[in-house]
Amino acid sequence: MVFLASIALLVGAVFNVLVWPSFYRRVSNDPRARDENGRPTRFLTVHAVLVLTALVIGIAQALLGILLLTN
Repeated sequence: MVFLASIALLVGAVFNVLVWPSFYRRVSNDPRARDENGRPTRFLTVHAVLVLTALVIGIAQALLGILLLTN
């Protein structure tokens, strides 16, 4: 059971690392991401926080999955 849990954590971590950076690239190229002066809007800020949070969770998942596999 621990093996399956570790694999599930690693699959989730890989998903986060693969999907969220490309999502951020799409969001940052969106016209709503910057105002007329080129400053970041709340749209970009909110999505940047979302992506950062998902990546931190993905790193935690990877570490926990590796820890479970090695024990």
